[in-house]
Amino acid sequence: MAGRSTRSINGSDGSRTAPARAAALADLLHYECSTLLELFRKKENFTEDVADRRMVSVPPPSSQLDTRDKLWRIHSALLQCQKLLEKAVAKEEEELGGGKKGEYENKRKLVKERLPLLILSTGELLKAAEGTTSLTPSVEGLELNVPTNLFDLKLWVYRVYKEVNYWSKTATNTLKDLPSVIVKERARTTRARNRRSTRR
Repeated sequence: MAGRSTRSINGSDGSRTAPARAAALADLLHYECSTLLELFRKKENFTEDVADRRMVSVPPPSSQLDTRDKLWRIHSALLQCQKLLEKAVAKEEEELGGGKKGEYENKRKLVKERLPLLILSTGELLKAAEGTTSLTPSVEGLELNVPTNLFDLKLWVYRVYKEVNYWSKTATNTLKDLPSVIVKERARTTRARNRRSTRR
């Protein structure tokens, strides 16, 4: 696993583009979160089809979205995931007790630490795309009212993990497409600039 981490983030080429590095980070988060989901599912005897409803609220995907809008959508979703995850971890420790630290607790800590790094990366890409960013996470629609019933609490935590897993995978796919999109947009901008120069 350590080998995967090193390869995924750094790659063999030190000159990887920022979107490619962010995509590698998103892919690694998705891998870690998938493992976390599996550990939680086994721990609580949940089936895979439990809790499939979305928790994060962002505009639906569209082929009409430009690079900046795609980045904003991913960045906003990840910010909401972070709020949910922080609440879920705190509530789980409070209600279910810390107990001994095993593979599940270590994986949960890793996912919680990795998510802000991806948020930072997508935030930097967003700044580069629009020159500045003043995004704040929208909590509208977020289910931050945690259930008090023990079973419902476990189900809510599981839904949060599924949401982080879903959005890390979505981020991976979106970010992998960005380099080609950015190249096309730069080419279009350069052509427009050249046309303006020849008119002068």
